[in-house]
Amino acid sequence: MRGLLNKLFSRSLCVAGKWQQQQLRRLNIHEYQGADLMSKYGINVPKGVAVSSVDEVRKAIQEVFPNESELVVKSQILAGGRGLGKFKDGFQGGVHIVKVDKVEETAGKMLGQILVTKQSGPQGKVVSKVYLCEKLSLVNEMYFAIMLDRQTAGPLMIACKKGGTSIEDLAEKFPDLIIKVPIDVFKGITDEDAEKVVDGLAPKVADRKDSIEQVKKLYKLFCECDCTLLEINPIAETSDNLLVAADAKLNFDDNAAFRQKEIFNLRDPTQEDAREVAAAKADLNYIGLDGEIGCMVNGAGLAMATMDIIKLHGGTPANFLDVGGNASEGQVVEAFKILTSDDKVKSILVNIFGGIMRCDVIASGIVNAAKQVALKVPVVVRLEGTNVDLGKRILKESGMELITAEDLDDAAEKAVKAAAS
Repeated sequence: MRGLLNKLFSRSLCVAGKWQQQQLRRLNIHEYQGADLMSKYGINVPKGVAVSSVDEVRKAIQEVFPNESELVVKSQILAGGRGLGKFKDGFQGGVHIVKVDKVEETAGKMLGQILVTKQSGPQGKVVSKVYLCEKLSLVNEMYFAIMLDRQTAGPLMIACKKGGTSIEDLAEKFPDLIIKVPIDVFKGITDEDAEKVVDGLAPKVADRKDSIEQVKKLYKLFCECDCTLLEINPIAETSDNLLVAADAKLNFDDNAAFRQKEIFNLRDPTQEDAREVAAAKADLNYIGLDGEIGCMVNGAGLAMATMDIIKLHGGTPANFLDVGGNASEGQVVEAFKILTSDDKVKSILVNIFGGIMRCDVIASGIVNAAKQVALKVPVVVRLEGTNVDLGKRILKESGMELITAEDLDDAAEKAVKAAAS
């Protein structure tokens, strides 16, 4: 999430004694993709085209914008704060309004370069496409969002008559400007609901009836496309009295991928953590963290406990990795490949309680992983439960140099010590 939603509706997760932003499993798409989707629902968006090369920029200007004197050039990455971002080569800003004769030059400075923003992390994200948009004559900028709210157990619409700037600051300084309208998921949006939202936006020139219809269309998109977030900042009024979604962010529920195939084909894996992409393909639950001890555990609860005990002994977990209760040997091998691909990892802790998951399967996976992956860091293994004796025998007869542990406390202590040596 971004904007106001970070302040008002963020969910936190305590990992190893440290509060961190919870990483939700959701699809995030680029601005140009969101604009295309909204236009299909009859929502007003600026005319624009995404390009991936300077040649395409030149062609777009000739064919799409032959009569424009200025264009907006927007770098496309899956992170907010692009306008105030900085490219690693020193070029300032990921969004520029420029004369047409400067569009090629500006786009050329963005394409293929890494843009760092407040939300991208220090590593930044590579700009593979830029979005060329018409420059609209905006007379008023507002804020609009729809999200899923646990408290009301349904969609929640948020409106503010000020937008285009930091909505967090506005929410803190002028909380009365933030209008929240919960929607009954069974009844759907009513005229009264839409009117409350439009009243919260307080448009100055846009036709009220048309604005209400735009709000209804946005809600229809949110529901039919299984969105978890639809945020428009700004939603703006133009000089020709239209309400336009000038800049939007859309997220979609990963659980709906089976019925939203067209939308999920828009996924851009180059913008995601490569380790998390690999884990998803192997059907593993993985979240990258910033520590030095790689963890492979079966069961989310045990994984959380493992990370906490690592922290208790002075270490920091490098990841959350739950192989699940019925992981195959191949999945264990993939898990090791993911763990060893992280240069920050100095030791690996395998903590398996064999209930549904059998210890011999984990042991065979570890042995085969060692054959396929050059293990350059110490591996601490704690096995307990189903087929534990067979699992320990497989590890012992493999000839691998493993550090075994009798219980979780012992395993965590040894993993921290191994990482420090």
